[in-house]
Formats: sequence, structure tokens, C-alpha cells
Amino acid sequence: MTRTLAFPAPAPAEAAAYFAAELGFEVDPDDLARDLDAGCTEGYVIVETRAPEAFAQAHLPGAINLPYRDMTRESTAHLDRDLVYVCYCESSNCNAATKGALKLAELGFRVKRLSGGIAGWRAAGYPVEAHGEPGTTGIRCAC
Repeated sequence: MTRTLAFPAPAPAEAAAYFAAELGFEVDPDDLARDLDAGCTEGYVIVETRAPEAFAQAHLPGAINLPYRDMTRESTAHLDRDLVYVCYCESSNCNAATKGALKLAELGFRVKRLSGGIAGWRAAGYPVEAHGEPGTTGIRCAC
């Protein structure tokens, strides 16, 4: 038997349920960029979950900064609970977006995560709102 098939593929209905659930938790840079380009921004907010220093250096267009370490009932009281919060961080090697999405979900908000973070966004060629010259601040992940 091949290694590829060592674990049998699930029945089509099980696979469909799994992948539909996965898409409910994440959005990819292309879908988000297409929405932003089309002006389709109703119903969600983009949330940068890294430190303010990273947000100041570069962030996705229209994003707000809400570092996951600072998320509390008090710090999120102003957020609209009818919206979906799309969390992102540096990259798939960083889990600040996952931690932020978890905290928001625990506080009763609906959340998604941006696949690949800002690094994936930039790698796909999408613009960021930047302040200062790239690479001059020495900020890395800044989680």
C-alpha cells in the first residue's frame, strides 16, 4: 500500500463537511483582497493582532490594531458583536492571530483567521499601509 493511502480518504460527505468547516475558520489573501478592491467591507473588520509597533510599520488596508495580549472584556467592549473579526499576524509561523481569534471567540465574537498573515498577503503582491521605511525598525514578529 502507498503511504498516500495508508489512511483511507473519508467518504465524500465527511470530506465536504470538514473542508466547509475549514473555510468557515479562514479566509485567504486573494478573497480578502478582492473584497477590499470591490469595496465589499460590510460585515467584517480586519484585526492586526500583533504589537502596536508592528502595526505602525505596516498593516493591511483598513485594519485595526488589537494586540491579542491586550484583549479583555473591557478592551473589546466597543466592538460590534454583529460583525466578524478577521484576525491576522505575521505569518503561518506566528500564532498571534490564532491566539487573538481564540480570545475574541471566548469573549463572544465571531472570528476568522487570515491564512498566511501579512507575510502571505505581501507575498501575493497585495498592498499594505506602511509608515516609515521597510526594514528600518528592526521589528520581526512583534507578537
